[in-house]
Amino acid sequence: MYRAASAFLILATSVAAVAQAGQSPVSLPAQTAFPIVFTQTVSADEAHVGDSVTAKTMQVVHLANGVTIPAGAKVQGHVVAAEAYVYDKTPYAHQKDATLSVRFDTVEVGRTVLPLHVTVRALADVFATGDAYEPQPSDMDLRGTVSLIGGEQIIPSQDEITNLEGDVVAYNRRDGVYAHLIASGRCDGSTQEASMGIFSASACGTYGYTNVSATEFGDAGSPSKLTLVSHRTSPAIVKHSTALLEVLPQEQASL
Repeated sequence: MYRAASAFLILATSVAAVAQAGQSPVSLPAQTAFPIVFTQTVSADEAHVGDSVTAKTMQVVHLANGVTIPAGAKVQGHVVAAEAYVYDKTPYAHQKDATLSVRFDTVEVGRTVLPLHVTVRALADVFATGDAYEPQPSDMDLRGTVSLIGGEQIIPSQDEITNLEGDVVAYNRRDGVYAHLIASGRCDGSTQEASMGIFSASACGTYGYTNVSATEFGDAGSPSKLTLVSHRTSPAIVKHSTALLEVLPQEQASL
């Protein structure tokens, strides 16, 4: 497993420690990105409005003034809407959409709670997530190459991560994978380093979700809101699925 996985074991300076030390307030500036892994399953079949949604950061997230949010920081949210799939047996019936909508509220570091005002840049189901951790078996590749979610490949023994054109688009460092976000589809680009975890710099949209589509990812008008719909199954975010969150360029969340 490549070095990004080691980020789960790394302790970094917490936001809470900085606050207690009396330093200047820490904020989540626009385009701060960080990967999360869901720690529980949330399904339209069983969820109710107000139910909690929990996740944790996958690697160290560097903030202003040299402060970091460590891997494993708790991300808290709640269910906004949940409507299970029910098959309509009426002849020629148009099947109604099943819906699961969640909102990301806060990230917790010790006793410090930072509100989230984000867009879900990318979402990967548990299978796509698992594929990004394990090299594909091949007698032709003895370097353990792994494909990040979104396309780029990472070689554990190398620091640089390149795209198909040979350009360096990310770096595999001691505490995780870092990159400048690359514009793709609805997703913007950036010139500051972001924490990527198992996601490519150009990752955008959903990965691995069959018969389920995302109609909302979170924007300035409805921040932090992710909505999944399907007319064939009840949408669900299964435990160990992952997402890449990006702070929206509006009012900054601060201590």
